[in-house]
Amino acid sequence: MTDPYGFLKTPRRPVPARPVRERLSDWNEVYAGQARLPLVSDQAGRCMDCGIPFCHSGCPLGNLIPEWNAYARKGDWWAAAERLHATNNFPEFTGRLCPAPCEDACVLTINTDPVTIKNVEQAIADQIWARGYATPQPPGRLSGKTVAVIGSGPAGLAAAQQLTRVGHTVAVYERADRIGGLLRYGIPAFKLEKRHLDRRIEQMRAEGTKFRTGVDVGSDLDATELAERHDAVVLAVGATGQRELTVPGRELYGIHQAMDYLTLANRVAEGDHDVPVVTAEGKNVVIVGGGDTGSDCLGTVLRQGAASVVQLDINPEPGDTRRDTEPWPVYPKVYRISHAHEEARGREGTDPRVFSSATLSFEGDRSGQVRALRLAEVEPEGRRPRLETEHVIPADLVLLALGFFGPERGTGLMRQLGLTLDDRGNFARNAAFAAETAESAERTAGAGTVGVFIAGDAGRGQSLVVWAIAEGRSVAAATDRYLSGSTVLPAPIAPQDRPLVA
Repeated sequence: MTDPYGFLKTPRRPVPARPVRERLSDWNEVYAGQARLPLVSDQAGRCMDCGIPFCHSGCPLGNLIPEWNAYARKGDWWAAAERLHATNNFPEFTGRLCPAPCEDACVLTINTDPVTIKNVEQAIADQIWARGYATPQPPGRLSGKTVAVIGSGPAGLAAAQQLTRVGHTVAVYERADRIGGLLRYGIPAFKLEKRHLDRRIEQMRAEGTKFRTGVDVGSDLDATELAERHDAVVLAVGATGQRELTVPGRELYGIHQAMDYLTLANRVAEGDHDVPVVTAEGKNVVIVGGGDTGSDCLGTVLRQGAASVVQLDINPEPGDTRRDTEPWPVYPKVYRISHAHEEARGREGTDPRVFSSATLSFEGDRSGQVRALRLAEVEPEGRRPRLETEHVIPADLVLLALGFFGPERGTGLMRQLGLTLDDRGNFARNAAFAAETAESAERTAGAGTVGVFIAGDAGRGQSLVVWAIAEGRSVAAATDRYLSGSTVLPAPIAPQDRPLVA
C-alpha cells in the first residue's frame, strides 16, 4: 500500500490536457507531450488501504489497481508494468479510451474525489514502452492446434494474443485493409494515435500471430471452409450494425452515418487521402446522438473547421451529482464533459449539446442537399415530441450517431455458420462462449457449435473497450480449454456478466 493518509494530504489533480486552441490545430492526442511524472506518482499515493477495493469490481478486467498504484507511487515501473499486464493485454488502449468506471467505484468517491486511476494506468502503459518492458512473449512450444480469429478489434486482438502465447497457431482475419477494427478507423487519432496500435501489432507478430487483411469471411472466404481448416474459430466481428433515423428527408445528400464519417476522417490521418471525402469545413453541422461516437464526431468536425456545430441528445440533461437511484459504486449518469465538448465550449462559449431533443425531419434544397433539420423538445417520460416546441436549425452536414443494434444481420458469415441471435439481437452463445445455432439448440439445450466461439460486442452488444478486452481474454480461456482439455489462461468475466448497476 501507499501512504494510508495520502488521500487526506494530497488533493486530486488530473493530468491537464493541452490548451484547446493548440490541440484544435492538429490531430495529435489531447494529452500529447503533457508531463505525467511526478504528478501521477503523487496522485497514486492517494490510493488508500480501503480493505475491499471496489475499483476491482468497477473494472471487468479485475485490474489490480491498488497494487500498481503502490508501485507507481514508489517509481517501481517494472513491478507496476507486471501487475498491469497481469490483467490487461493493452493498457495503452484502455488508459486512453476507457471512461474509467473504476474511478466511480473508488472508495474515496463515497465522500470525496477518487484516485486518478486512468492517468496512472496511462502513465504505467507509457513507461512500459519507454523502458522496453513490452518484449514479445512467444510460446515455448507449439500445441499443434490452429485457431482462426475473425475480427481485429480489441476483443479479437486480446483473444489472439492469449491463444498465441499458450502455443496455438493463430491467424487473425480482418475485412478492412488494416488491422485494428474500430481502434483503427472508428476512434479518432486525437484520442488514440495509431502508433500505439501499430507497435502492439508488431509485438503480436513477433510472438507468432499471423494477420490476414482484406479478407471478408463469409464473402471473400467461405466461413465453413475456414472452420474446417482450423481446430477452433473465434468470432470477434463487433456490433457494427448501425441504427437508422427513419424520418422524412433521410434520403437527402449530406446525411451520413457517424462511423462512415469517422472512418473517412481516419483514412486521411492514415495517409490514404490528402483531404477528407466528407468534410465539415465551413458547414453547419448537426450531430444526432449524445454518446461517445457523437463526441468523437464533434472533435473531428471542429478540427475540420465547421462553421457551427450542434449535438442533439434525446435524453434529459443529467445532474451534477449521483441520484439516489444510482448509489456508489455504480457508474452514474451525471453531467460529463468530454474533451470535444470542452473544445466546442472554448470556441463558442457554450455547450454544443441540446438535451431532450428529437429530430422530426430534414429539409433540403432543389439539388437534394440537406439544408435544415426540424426538431422538437421531448417529454421527460416516454420521449414523445412536444409539437408546440418545433423549430428549425441550419444543417449542411448531418451525422447520425445513434449507436449500434448488434452484429450485422444476413451476412454470409452468419448464414454459413448457422449463427442465431439471442433476445438482445446479438449472436447467441452458451455459458462457455460457444456459438449457438438452431441445430445445436435443437440437439441439446445450451449446447454450442463445436469449435466456434463468440467474443466481444458480437455476443455482448455495444460496450466499452475494457469489456471487449475482458471478453477476448475470457474467450481465449474457453477456446484453450476446448482445445487442450484444461487452461491456465484467466477468464475475468462470464458471458452473462454486466456492469455494476443499481
